[in-house]
Amino acid sequence: MPWNDNANPGPWGSPPSGEGGGGDKQPPKGPGPQRGGPRRPGGPGGGPDISAIFDRLIAQLRATFGGRGPGDPVRPGAVAAVAGAGFALWALSGLYIVQPNEAAVVTTFGAYSRSETPGLRYRLPAPIEHVEKVAVTSLNRIDIGGSAGADVPEESLMLTGDENIVNLDFSVTWRVADAAKYVFTVRDQEDAAKAVAESAMREVVGKTTLQDILTTGRGRVQIQSAELMQRTLDGWGAGVSIVEVQIRSANPPQEVVAAFREVANAGQDAESAVNEANSYRNRVINEAKGDAAKLTQSAQGYREQSVREAIGEASRFSQILTEYKRAPGVTRDRLYIETMQRVLSRSNKVVIDGKGASAPIILPPDVFRAKTPTARVAPQAEGGETVIPSPGAPR
Repeated sequence: MPWNDNANPGPWGSPPSGEGGGGDKQPPKGPGPQRGGPRRPGGPGGGPDISAIFDRLIAQLRATFGGRGPGDPVRPGAVAAVAGAGFALWALSGLYIVQPNEAAVVTTFGAYSRSETPGLRYRLPAPIEHVEKVAVTSLNRIDIGGSAGADVPEESLMLTGDENIVNLDFSVTWRVADAAKYVFTVRDQEDAAKAVAESAMREVVGKTTLQDILTTGRGRVQIQSAELMQRTLDGWGAGVSIVEVQIRSANPPQEVVAAFREVANAGQDAESAVNEANSYRNRVINEAKGDAAKLTQSAQGYREQSVREAIGEASRFSQILTEYKRAPGVTRDRLYIETMQRVLSRSNKVVIDGKGASAPIILPPDVFRAKTPTARVAPQAEGGETVIPSPGAPR
């Protein structure tokens, strides 16, 4: 029964006259206050008809959930179906996907609960659990000291260990190592990493001379700065890993740039000269070692030759001695003839002892032709003439 059914008196009593169940009687018209009880909404001079709006809403709900008429109640099964569908949608809202380059941090009512790896994952729907995804494989870069054409002196000017000033620009490459620490430990991670990088670089530069920073010490400065940054961030528990620190430019103050460039060029020239000297030293040493090996081998060959020649000469002398013992005269004559033949074969002149000669001796012209000089020559008399003693002359 509708609440506005006036046929049966409700808890408010019977309706006033003119508003009975038949609905035929009308309230009196005319000026003056209404009679017969309070005026209902929607009547003359009232606001919007709330009861009519509520009736239309109930009718639409009944039509939606299978009601057959204005007096039919809403089915409990339809309400349960709607509630189940809503709960299912709410439960399915907890499904989410973590990409391969991400890690998910799950919080329960704002407190850290767990971390999830890439893949299809589930969390309790909001407002119970919340998910924050963090890119853990992406490399992040921070430029300190300004970029190309936009220098920031507040960041780039640093004091060196020998109390000079250097204008140093560098970049820091970092990535997320622990997603949970990265989310909960530091509020603004990029600003924190930048502050740590600038502080660490200033500390390392403050222990290094300007000459090392400008010439050969950049690599050491980069390594020490990266290690100091990593120790500081690990002490904070920031969950950040420093990948690389790279010095983009390091120059002295503008007023002395030309002088320092000359110093740097001189250092490079000195290093080049040292390298050339080392190369020359290595070449000379190798050549000397080769010559020494050659001389050693030549000496060993000469020693072997001399030994073998001496052995041969001793053997020959032993054989001659044996023959001499058998026939001394024949052996002496043979040795004399062989010696004269060997000596006179290299002589340019021939002198014949005229003792006992009865007629002039005519020599062929070939005797006076030039002979090829050798190391071993015959004994010469005064004036460069070779003397041939007679066979009977003493030797």
